[in-house]
Amino acid sequence: MTTNTTLPAAAAGTWQLGSFEVNRLGFGAMRLMSTSDGGIRARETSIAVLRRAVELGVNHIDTAVFYFAGPRSANELINTALAPYDDLTITTKVGPGRDFTGAFYTARPDQLRAQVEENLRELGLDHLDVANYRIGEGLDRGEGSLADGFGALAELREEGLIRELGISNVAPHHLTEALAIAPVVCVQNQYGLTARREDDEIVRMCAEHGIAFVPFFAVASGTGEDARVAEVARRHDATPAQVRLAWTLHQGPHVLAIPGTGDVAHLEQNVAAAALELTAEDLETLG
Repeated sequence: MTTNTTLPAAAAGTWQLGSFEVNRLGFGAMRLMSTSDGGIRARETSIAVLRRAVELGVNHIDTAVFYFAGPRSANELINTALAPYDDLTITTKVGPGRDFTGAFYTARPDQLRAQVEENLRELGLDHLDVANYRIGEGLDRGEGSLADGFGALAELREEGLIRELGISNVAPHHLTEALAIAPVVCVQNQYGLTARREDDEIVRMCAEHGIAFVPFFAVASGTGEDARVAEVARRHDATPAQVRLAWTLHQGPHVLAIPGTGDVAHLEQNVAAAALELTAEDLETLG
C-alpha cells in the first residue's frame, strides 16, 4: 500500500496492521448510524462523510455487521460510498450479532462463519482484511476463555476468508491465549484519557508484541478531566476532542485512533488531530 504523507490523516504516521500499512488516524463507522435512519438526506450525509474521510487520507475503517439503523447498515453505506476499496483496509468484528427482531445475541463458535459471510456479502468482498473477535456483553469486558471462538476464526483465516485476526473487549490474559492459537494484529478495547481501567497493561503488551492497540470511545470515554482538557485545548487553539485524540495517539506508535462521526465538519476536526503535538507540559496537565 502506498501512503500519501501529505494528507491530514497521515500526520501521525503509520502502523503495520499485519499485512496492511494504515495511517494511525482512522475512522469508526458506528456513529454513521446516528444519521442513517433510512432517510435520503441522512444516507447522503453518511456517504459524504465516508468519501471525505478517504479524501483526507483515512485508509483504515472500522465497522461491524450489527451497526445499522432502520434498513441501512454501516457496511452497506461503506460499500456504496467506497467500493472497490482501493488502498483501503476494512476492519470488522464478529461475536455480537442481531437477530431478525434487532435484538443482540452472542454468537456461538459454530455461528461465526455465518457472521463472516454476512460481512462479506454486505461489504462486497471475497475476504475480510481484518476480523476482530469481540467477546463480552456491551462494554463489559469478556470473561472466561476465547479459545473456541478465536480458534474458529483462525480456521476461517486458513481457508482464506479472513486475512488478519484481532480481538476486542478483552483482558490481558485473553491476548496471551489468542497468541497461542494464531497471530493477532490488533486489540480493540474501550480506552481513553479518563477511561483506562487496566488497559494500560494491554497497551504495554501490544507494544511488546508489535500489535496495534485500537481503542474505541477514545473521545467519549469519560468527562472527569474536562477542565484540564479544556486548558490544553486553549493552548493549541484546538477542541477538547482533538486533545483527547492526540493524547490517545501519544500513548505509543502502535496505538491507533478510530474516531467516528456522522458530520463532515466534525470529521475534518477529528482528522486534524493527527497533527496535534502535545508538549511535556500538556501531558503533565492532563495527568
